[in-house]
Amino acid sequence: MGAHVYQGYRGPEGNIVTVDGILLDPCSKVTLIPSSEFEWGYSGGGPARLAFAILAHHFGNEEKALSAYRGFRDSVIGDFREDSWSLTTSQIELFFRGSVEVPMTLNELFRRVRGNKAS
Repeated sequence: MGAHVYQGYRGPEGNIVTVDGILLDPCSKVTLIPSSEFEWGYSGGGPARLAFAILAHHFGNEEKALSAYRGFRDSVIGDFREDSWSLTTSQIELFFRGSVEVPMTLNELFRRVRGNKAS
C-alpha cells in the first residue's frame, strides 16, 4: 500500500474524484451501495459510494471496504464542507488507528456490556 492523494471537486459536469490525478473507480459493480455518483458533505448514498470507493482503493479489498465505509463516510466524507477537498493515505490510516472494529451489532454489544446474554 503506497502513499496516495485523493482529491475531489465540484465541476460544471458533476463531481470529479481522482487518486494521484487519475479518476477514482466508483466500484459500480458493488450494488449494496445505492448511489453510483460521488458526493460529500452529508451522510447519504453519494457519500457512501465515495467512502466505499476510496477505501476499496486504499485497502485493495472490496470486502474490507464494505465493512468499514459507513464509519468513514460519517466521520470523514460527511465532514467535507467545501467544493474541493484533498485526503492522503496518512489521513486515512490515522482515522483507522482511532477506530475500533467490533464484529457485532450495537444491540449485541450493549447486551454483552450489560451482562445480558439473552436476545
